Amino acid sequence: MQKIRVGIVGYGNLGKSTELGIRQNNDMELIGVFTRRDPASIHILTEGVKAYHIDDAINMTDKIDVMILCGGSMSDLPEQGPFFAGLFNTVDGFDTHAKIPEYYEAVDKKAKDSNHICVISSGWDPGMFSLNRLYANVILPEGNDYTFWGKGVSQGHSDAIRRIEGVKNAKQYTIPIESAIESVREGENPEFTTRQKHIRECFVVAKEEADRAQIEREIKTMPNYFAEYDTTVHFITEEELEKNHSGIPHGGFVIRSGKTGANNENTHIIEYSLKLDSNPDFTANVLLAYARAAYRLNKEGGSGAKTVFDIAPAYLSIKSNEELRQNLL
Repeated sequence: MQKIRVGIVGYGNLGKSTELGIRQNNDMELIGVFTRRDPASIHILTEGVKAYHIDDAINMTDKIDVMILCGGSMSDLPEQGPFFAGLFNTVDGFDTHAKIPEYYEAVDKKAKDSNHICVISSGWDPGMFSLNRLYANVILPEGNDYTFWGKGVSQGHSDAIRRIEGVKNAKQYTIPIESAIESVREGENPEFTTRQKHIRECFVVAKEEADRAQIEREIKTMPNYFAEYDTTVHFITEEELEKNHSGIPHGGFVIRSGKTGANNENTHIIEYSLKLDSNPDFTANVLLAYARAAYRLNKEGGSGAKTVFDIAPAYLSIKSNEELRQNLL
C-alpha cells in the first residue's frame, strides 16, 4: 500500500496528538514536524522522523502529500492557512466561527492557484458538530438548533489567553448551563442569548510583574472569545495549574428540536453528543480522516478549499466502498 505522506506544522498539544494518531492509521506515515522553535529542542516520538524549522517546509513540497496545520486560530492559521495552501494539500481545524467565511476565501484562492485541496475547519466544532447540524436541519426543516459545549477545556480559548501580555500559562473551561440543556431536551424550543447557554471559567498563571486587573479586563472584553459570555477569571500558581488542570477533556451536544404533522403535533429531538478525555487526541483524529480525503480528492484532480459539507463520508475511510456497504450501511 502506498502510504499518505503527512507533515505536521506546530508541535503543541494538537501536533503531538496528530503524531500519535498517525500510528493508528496504517495508510499514513509521518515525514516531518515543522516548528518555529529551534528544531533541536523538539523530541519527536516517531523513530527516524526529524523536526525542521517551519521555513524549511518550502523545500519539501515533493516529499509531503498532506500538511496538517496545528497552530492556533487566533493568529497562526490566518497566516499559515493561505501560505501553506500555496505549497501543499492541507487540513486544519480553524475554529473562529465568525471568521470562517473570510478564512475560506483566503485559503480557496491560494489552493486553486496551486492546484491543492485544503480542508478547513475540520475538527469537531466546527467539523463533526457542523455535519450533525446540517443533517438535523434537512431532516427536521421546521425546528431550532442548539449547540452546547463542555464542560471542557477549549484549546483555542486557552491559547488566546496565553497570548495576552503578562500571562505565563492558562486553561479555559467552557461550561453549559444545565437548565438551558434540559429546556431544549423537553422540546420547549427556547430562545437563548449567547450568555444564557454557557459560562466561561479561566484559570490564569500571571507573570510576577504582570497587571492582573488589566489581564482580566482583556480576557473579559475579547471579541469572539469572551465578551459575549459571563466569564470568571481565577489567578492561580503554576503548581496549582499542573495539579488541578493538567488534563484536556471536552465534549458537548448538538440538539435540534423539530415539529412534524398536519398541525405540528409531533415533536422530535435529534441529539449528538461527544464526551472526550482528550480534546487534542480526538481533534487530531478528525483532521487525519480529512487528510485522507484531501489526498484522494487531489488525486482525482480537485483543487480549492473544502469544508466538511463538501466531502462525501466515504472519502474519510480507509475501507473500500464495498467494505463500507457490507459492514456499515
